[in-house]
Order: sequence, then C-alpha cells, then structure tokens
Amino acid sequence: MTAIHAPGMLLTAVAIDAMDGPLVRLGDVELIGRVPSEVRSDIQGLAYQQQVAVGVNWNGDPEVAAWGLSMGATQAWELSAEGDVQRTDRAVSDALLVAPELAEDPYSTELVSHWWDIREQPVNPGGWPVSADRDRPRWEWTPLERVGPLRFGMTPSEVAAALGGEVPAARRGHFPYYRNRRSGQWCLDEDRFDVSGVTGHYWYVGGGPVLAAVTVHGRTGPQVTFDGLDLIGKAVTSVDAALVQRAENEDLGLLIGCSGDLGPDGLNMFVRAARAGDAMVSEARFCAADWDEHG
Repeated sequence: MTAIHAPGMLLTAVAIDAMDGPLVRLGDVELIGRVPSEVRSDIQGLAYQQQVAVGVNWNGDPEVAAWGLSMGATQAWELSAEGDVQRTDRAVSDALLVAPELAEDPYSTELVSHWWDIREQPVNPGGWPVSADRDRPRWEWTPLERVGPLRFGMTPSEVAAALGGEVPAARRGHFPYYRNRRSGQWCLDEDRFDVSGVTGHYWYVGGGPVLAAVTVHGRTGPQVTFDGLDLIGKAVTSVDAALVQRAENEDLGLLIGCSGDLGPDGLNMFVRAARAGDAMVSEARFCAADWDEHG
C-alpha cells in the first residue's frame, strides 16, 4: 500500500494495492482483489442501505464521497505451474481511501495528483466497449520503421495528417527541469488519438519532437498482425502463449518489459494489457530501433 501525507506528515490518503495490499472491508463488503463489477454491485447495495450517493470516478469505478472511497482495478497476476509469476486476463479491484477534505474528488487534489497524475488520462464514464475485429481497420507493421500510416521520425503535425487530420484528444509532456517547477520549454511526450485508437510517443531529434513509438489501444485500436498472430484486442494470455511457442519453435529470443510485457527480441515491439471492465485485452507498442521501452 501507499501512504499519502499532507504537509506536516499528516496521513491524508492510503492507496491499497490489489495484489499485495491488505484486505479491506467496508461493512460486509470486501473491497480488495475482487472482480470489479461484483464489488461495484456490493457497494451500491450498501450505499442504498445507508442512503449515501455513489458516483463514478475518472476510471469508471465507484466513488463514494461519504466514505472517502474511490475504487479502481488493475491486472491480476498468478503463479504458473512452474512457480513463475505470470499475468492473467482478469482485472481485480484496488482502492484509494482518503480523508474528508479530499473525498469529493480525490484525483483532482494536489496531494493525490502528486502520487498519480491522471489529468492526461482518458475519462471513462463507466463503460468498457471493445471493438469487434470486423470493425477494426487492419494496419501493416514494418518492424523498426512504421506501423500503418505512421512512420517513425514523423513530426506531430505529420502524424495528425496521416490519421486524416485527427486532433489529439490529449497531449502529455514535461518541463525539462524539476518536476514541480514550470520552467523552460514544455516538451511533448505523447499525443493520444481516441478516434484512431492509438497514441504517438515522441523523442527529440534535431531540436523538435518526432515519432519514436506507437501504442495501438487494445479496446479500440486497429488490428495489427505479427507472423499470422493478431496482436490487438485478444486475451492477453493467448497472445503471450503464442509468442512463447513461436520463440521455442524457432529458437528466437523473447524479451520481457518492466510491466511483464512480452516482445520478440530485435523487433522492439511489446504486447501490453489494457483493462476492459472485469477483463484485460491485449494491445501493443511498436517502437523505433533505438527507443528504450520502459513502461
């Protein structure tokens, strides 16, 4: 768990991890490590009994100001038959518990945003639609060079033009100096395109930002195929198993990213996981040759 302190080292919020944190009970409702929709149903039942209002937070999960409770979820992990830790296709519940002064909108407060800044994250109204394969455009991928119409080395304006002139739904960047000090020139890190279902990640070459990686979103992005394997919007474990089998059959290397993402050695592509309600679906990040994939 993570303790969040106000000035004076006063405990103001506690974030409980889904996999490693303690079990927390509210009345008869177990909050942690459960199927998110089941927790939501139980919270709504308890709130009805106590006549308190249940809202929805930025991530589409229940939030109850009267209790200082904001729910969330993350990917579940488990031990394999060989004793290795591996990711699953399930989401499990976690929680943020806050003091009364933060309870109305915890993630908008400065204290919580220092722990987790969600300002550039997509807002989920509470639904988790996953596009069917037939509704996804199919993009070709040339490793280390391009994915679909997006070629590594494009400027942000060229990326937008290649996506039909789509305006980014959100932009994320940073200032070059100390994180809490807004000084120097703001540097663009990524553009999120919700219509196309992709995010462009930039690095700086020759003074300006150019495309260095593309994340294809699991729920809404185009379909991309690797060696006959569809990478996007599938069960994460099935894609992982297919990559492992291919590596074993062809005696090829397989890399593991810092979040457990798998990728064929030398191609700088990593299969990631995106939440879809109670489940997780696969997405992928395709990178230029020298891009250091770190999360």
